[in-house]
Formats: sequence, structure tokens, C-alpha cells
Amino acid sequence: MTDTPVHSPEEEELRRIGEMPVRVTAVVGRTEMAIVDLLKVQPGAVLELDRKPGDPVDILVNNRLIARGEIVKIDERLGVTMTEIIRSEA
Repeated sequence: MTDTPVHSPEEEELRRIGEMPVRVTAVVGRTEMAIVDLLKVQPGAVLELDRKPGDPVDILVNNRLIARGEIVKIDERLGVTMTEIIRSEA
């Protein structure tokens, strides 16, 4: 006899879903511009975004907004800490 737990079909499905990779994106801001203006952008140019310093960043999973957060520095890398979870209406 083995000690392997027996899972219901629902538990097994949740386990498989839990192992699926997803794309997580942190959006610090956005801007719109005409293609002709984008083609004129040179290295060192500054693009103005629709957010101010200190505004929360949007956290998306597979392009769907799931949370908002703040940028944090971890050693020499950047990360995001979640400050608000967005509840889905669906």
C-alpha cells in the first residue's frame, strides 16, 4: 500500500491548473502617440506617461487587471508589491 493521496477529479483539475504558467505584467503608465511621432523618437528621449510618481502600477495576468501595487527595489532588481486586489465581477 502506498501513501500517495487520492484526489478527486476536481482536485486533480485544480492541481493541473495551478501548474500552468501565466504572464504577469506590471504597467507603470501608458501614452498614445501618432506613428509619425513615434518614428521621430531618439535614444534619450522622454515619453510622458499618464501616471505621476507614486501612483500605483497596474498588475495584469494574461492582460487582465488583477491588482495594483507599488514598485520596490530588491537588491539590484525591481519588483512589485501588491497593495490592492481587484475583485472580478464575472
